[in-house]
Amino acid sequence: MDSPSAPARVVWHTTESGAGNAAFNSVERYLRQIGAEPHFLYDPTTDRLGQFGPLNQSARALKNDGVTRTNRTGKACIQIEVLGRAASPFTNTWKPGPNFRKLMDAIRSWGIPDSFPMGTPAKTASACRRDRHVWATKGGHYGHCNVPGNDHWDPGAISPSALFKAAPKGGSTPPPSKPYPAPATKTVDLSNLVDAAKRDPKAAQGKTTHAADVKIVEAALKAEGLLSAAYAADGSFGSLTVTAYAKWQRKCGYTGSAADGIPGKASLEKLGAKHGFKVKA
Repeated sequence: MDSPSAPARVVWHTTESGAGNAAFNSVERYLRQIGAEPHFLYDPTTDRLGQFGPLNQSARALKNDGVTRTNRTGKACIQIEVLGRAASPFTNTWKPGPNFRKLMDAIRSWGIPDSFPMGTPAKTASACRRDRHVWATKGGHYGHCNVPGNDHWDPGAISPSALFKAAPKGGSTPPPSKPYPAPATKTVDLSNLVDAAKRDPKAAQGKTTHAADVKIVEAALKAEGLLSAAYAADGSFGSLTVTAYAKWQRKCGYTGSAADGIPGKASLEKLGAKHGFKVKA
């Protein structure tokens, strides 16, 4: 996260689709395909819940506000895509159950208050309130319609009182005493990456030398917007990955031969610090 000292918050989206299992599966595939995964996908008609990633890492469902990466605001920015349409607020017809209560438990475990700092989400696209100061400084619940730099008006005029009433504090699912733990940190071997970066570009297309290490770095380069999603999971440190890593080195301030696309300890540790892996030198 870019501003971990700022309060945690949650953002509600709607998928602008129907609901039900077929829609759930289709939307899940689509979000992965376009690289716009939230933390959660929720079906308000069946209480089905799916999670894409850990809550202490950024999701990818928001546009940036200029140079401000809105996905990375606060110590957590929990994003939820709800199967539904902004024009028909899901709290009018939903059937929340135990999975929704667990979802709210997870949200509250981050100290996120039961409040909407910018008020009830807008009824129309023209009524959206996007206050940069409130967004940057206030923890709580927001609609996609409230996020600076974004032009959507979802989730529509959902009812905050209905949202919180469906999962009362101290209910049947006791909230955890602290945020859910992050997954175990991964480790990449610097010598393996250097070997792969020197050998893979000269080998046959798709050749992998140290695929496990390379995939972790490719995923981080993809998250930085430096490597296309089409090449971010093949495990080959080919010419495109070398080029992407050279861009990362230049982003770190390196120039000339120090930005040749061959990983070095300092630049790799910086990448790992941002994307959850350690470096074995």
